[in-house]
Amino acid sequence: MALIIGAPDLQMIRTMPAFQTPKVSCSLQRYLRPNKRWAATNDGVYTASRVQSTETKEDPAETTIMRKKALISSSSSSRRRQVVEDQKAHTMPPEKMEIFKALEGWAEETILPLLKPVEQSWQPQDLLPDSASESFMEEVEELRSRSRELPDEYFVCLVGDMITEEALPTYQTFLNSLDGIRDETGASLTSWATWTRAWTAEENRHGDLLNKYLYLSGRVDMKQIEKTIQYLIGSGMYVKTENSPYHGFVYTSFQERATAVAHGNTGRLAKEHGDVQLAKVCGMIAADEKRHERAYTTIVEKLFEIDPDGAMFGFADMMKKNISMPAHLVYDGRDENLFDHFSAVAQRVGVYTVGDYVDILEFLVGRWNVEKVTGLSAEGRKAQEYLCSLAPRMRRLAERTTHQMMNSSSKGEETGNMVAFTWVFDRKVKL
Repeated sequence: MALIIGAPDLQMIRTMPAFQTPKVSCSLQRYLRPNKRWAATNDGVYTASRVQSTETKEDPAETTIMRKKALISSSSSSRRRQVVEDQKAHTMPPEKMEIFKALEGWAEETILPLLKPVEQSWQPQDLLPDSASESFMEEVEELRSRSRELPDEYFVCLVGDMITEEALPTYQTFLNSLDGIRDETGASLTSWATWTRAWTAEENRHGDLLNKYLYLSGRVDMKQIEKTIQYLIGSGMYVKTENSPYHGFVYTSFQERATAVAHGNTGRLAKEHGDVQLAKVCGMIAADEKRHERAYTTIVEKLFEIDPDGAMFGFADMMKKNISMPAHLVYDGRDENLFDHFSAVAQRVGVYTVGDYVDILEFLVGRWNVEKVTGLSAEGRKAQEYLCSLAPRMRRLAERTTHQMMNSSSKGEETGNMVAFTWVFDRKVKL
């Protein structure tokens, strides 16, 4: 699973649900936020509070900005903590878990066959210079020569793709947080657990491949990228699925399609710049994501069949809360707004745009025949009406804003700022 969604330059689009991420508070004693500290309580738990500055006075009402419990080790001051406020968990009624237990056989027959046997799967080495070959250095030089034609803004997007893919431990943890389908032992033979592990194994190749390509290209600062990956995995993600597989499978359906779109566009741009091999790399990854999308959308389709109200509520609730990207807590040790900056670049160059977001919403509404679902309660019909009217409303706003951006560009107006990205050696890239 990867994550990309662009944050357009104009404030008008920034207010759209597609580009809003969960409200977070960050704390890193001594290193990041000197005006914030962790205070111990009697029960051995820590809470974050704002430390009043000696230079300016604070409104007493803002003195305590968050009281969120988080277990922290004694060495936590050397690690960055991002605390997502107002988290909800385990909101699915317990009886609903029986549905997923009953679907075990169906999942084995329908979902597991969408996995590819290891011996039939491509591996990163198939698409990279062979280090055991006598021509290895020549192959690397060819790769580096092709990469010189790619602009920094392209590498910002490609690095963002790779970093999100490398945060795979977070996504396996996410799937194993869903009630009724989690891997209870770590090696469970249930269909759901088998899928989660095998899906993770297939996805693992994506980050490996992109990481090695970027390393060999010599165009990016690998240490800064590696730090970003460590920060991101340590921060996790909170995408408001509330441990519900209804919400969770809607989320993964959306994300897999978004990832396929993003990798596909990244490949298209590579080809336009003359790097056909990199275009092939991105295309191979995109094909995997499409296959995974098919699995998750098929699961939600089945849920609409056997529990239309539950599926409709899950879909509508996720769209009301907005699809937050897996990398919304990304950080490189310097830029507190790295996700917004990265997303803005992806939006501008066309790797992933607000239009793509609306396209995916429209696709899923059609894929699951939301308009034709029957057997709904009164509340279910309200959710149905909301979903059927959402995409057209978002489309009008997106088109209006895109038109404004194009007009500004044609008039020579500056529609974005330049921001330095540590991933490309602090070179500045236009947002």
